Amino acid sequence: MGVFLVWYQLSKMTPSQRDTVWEDIINANPIWIIISIVFGILSHCSRAYRWKFLLEPLGYKPKFATSFLAIMFGYFANTFVIRSGEFLRGVSLSKTDNIPFEKTFGTIVAERIADLVVLLLIMTTAVLLQSTALIGYFKENANPTGFIILLSVGVICGIIGLRLLKKSSHPLIQKIRDFGLGLLDGIKSIFRMKHNTSFILHTIFIWSMYIGMFWIMKFSVPGTTEAPLGVILAAFVVGGFAMSATNAGMGIYPIVVATTFSFFGFEYEDGVTFGWLLWVSQTIFNIIVGGVCALILLFYKKR
Repeated sequence: MGVFLVWYQLSKMTPSQRDTVWEDIINANPIWIIISIVFGILSHCSRAYRWKFLLEPLGYKPKFATSFLAIMFGYFANTFVIRSGEFLRGVSLSKTDNIPFEKTFGTIVAERIADLVVLLLIMTTAVLLQSTALIGYFKENANPTGFIILLSVGVICGIIGLRLLKKSSHPLIQKIRDFGLGLLDGIKSIFRMKHNTSFILHTIFIWSMYIGMFWIMKFSVPGTTEAPLGVILAAFVVGGFAMSATNAGMGIYPIVVATTFSFFGFEYEDGVTFGWLLWVSQTIFNIIVGGVCALILLFYKKR
């Protein structure tokens, strides 16, 4: 899928557009790319440190080094086998620090929920900052009646679905309900943990670094230098969801980032250049550093 999307994007561009993108990539200032990678490294370190706050209430204190190795191994794995990183990350820490896998994986699910909440907050902020452009677009292109009908159907289906989950005795529905309640408990446990303030501050720092590595990259492309924060956040959110569609966002990430920039009036070629510079730099880093961490874990011996 990723390879197909790369081909699809290139095939839809004219030869002059491809030449422009290639020239902008070659002439990009490496300083901004390096700073973006540094922001990424800081977020990975903070994520490794944050992990211990979820494991401490369970009676485990993993080492920062092994947590970092496991996280980078997870990013490395996600590049080749989609969504395998979370599983292998939990396996790695369970082997190096003698922690049951179900415990490590449970904490990974809990922190992913926290990250999703932050991403939704960023998405809301992006919508508010770009509300004028979005409202204007929907006025010109959307059918108000169809939107109201679709919204009403969605609300009705949601109410019916919640009632079924609450009252049904079907085994499958009960499993779905128990899973949802478990996820809710995972969110609540964040606020019940001993170092919940530190956990929240690290979460804010991690996502600030994510936005920082995205925002700083705009200076490497002449056409996106003047992009306001609202546009950057909109492209960031869309790209964040796209990362889960293919292996580490391969192919689709530059497409959705370029489309978002184009929607807000920027040249499509500039958006393509921006998306490829960011995706390639971070992916190469994850493959190199994550590959080294995978080798270290392979030969790691517990004391």
